[in-house]
Amino acid sequence: MSESRNQLLQTVVFAAAALLLGATPTHAQGASVFSPASSVYREVTDETGRSVRIPQTVRRIVSLAPSLTETVYALGLQDYLVGDTEFCDYPPDAQKKTKVGGAINPSLEQIAALHPDLVLVTKGLNRLETVHALDNLGIPSYATDPHTVNDIISSSKKLADLFGVPESGASVAAEMEQQLAALQQRLASSPAKRVLFVVWHQPLISVGRHTFIADALRHAGAVSIVDAEQDWPQVSLEEAARLQPDYLVFAASHSETSPPGLEALSTLPGWRIMHAVSNHRYAVISDAVNRPAPRIVSAIEELARQLHPDAFVEKPESLSEKPAKGKVEKEKSEKDKNEKPAPPPIQPPRPAFSLLSGKLLADGSASGGRPCAR
Repeated sequence: MSESRNQLLQTVVFAAAALLLGATPTHAQGASVFSPASSVYREVTDETGRSVRIPQTVRRIVSLAPSLTETVYALGLQDYLVGDTEFCDYPPDAQKKTKVGGAINPSLEQIAALHPDLVLVTKGLNRLETVHALDNLGIPSYATDPHTVNDIISSSKKLADLFGVPESGASVAAEMEQQLAALQQRLASSPAKRVLFVVWHQPLISVGRHTFIADALRHAGAVSIVDAEQDWPQVSLEEAARLQPDYLVFAASHSETSPPGLEALSTLPGWRIMHAVSNHRYAVISDAVNRPAPRIVSAIEELARQLHPDAFVEKPESLSEKPAKGKVEKEKSEKDKNEKPAPPPIQPPRPAFSLLSGKLLADGSASGGRPCAR
């Protein structure tokens, strides 16, 4: 069992506590033992509706979720990230940051020692107790709470505004929206596939209708057979077999090419009567689908390509549409004679993160790598 899957199972266990995050008081009443360097403050409202008092200029950030670490890098703010969790492994440079423990049980002492201006948390993963403890230490925390892919885009923009780099947020959002729009155009004539997204297989846990993963499935031309109000519902094998999904969808961790025991499902009672299992209709995609961060777009496209391969077959250009080679060369030659050489274009600054490639660009940072849950 990989650490990322352990982390995701912990997320399920603590989901009830995390849902209470929105009820956190505006300000803790305990004694403040921490003071950020800035003496100028502002009031902001996070995505759970909490009013948070933070320094006017945020220059030291601690992230308590892998998705938030990825977003900080996507916005080009990695130099401000002074600490993150043991599960923050993407991009690879994030592994070099000071670790403050896990997302569920971070070390408050290590966080305080880093003197952060702001700690980033997410309602779907971090615990209410952590937020209260940070309040009592006088360390401000800002919570995100995305439930859809559009919410993830919006969260990225809000964080960019929070850190004073709105242009980076607009750039990240525009790239995500463009890629999703192109994907929807490809899938316009493809009927949605009915899928079972497997978060955990013993017991069988899937995703509810209000999760960002369920929304990601929809963007990939799929619909979950599980239509539950709970975010992480446990589903009986009998019910899954009755609904007969077209495909089973799994997220592979950074250390796996496919989930362990995938082929063994056909030998297990309950699983083997599913047509998708007997016909080996599995879709295994990047674990980026488990993280509400910009890179989720890459996982959405991965899934769409596996479920709808015909939509990604490029049609050959018709011979009648190709201009004659000689005519093209003649026109080009005449054009070159009559035109002055164009000056080199002014290159806009490149973003720090390329979304679909999942690579940091050439600014002295690394490329490649894989994610972990949330």
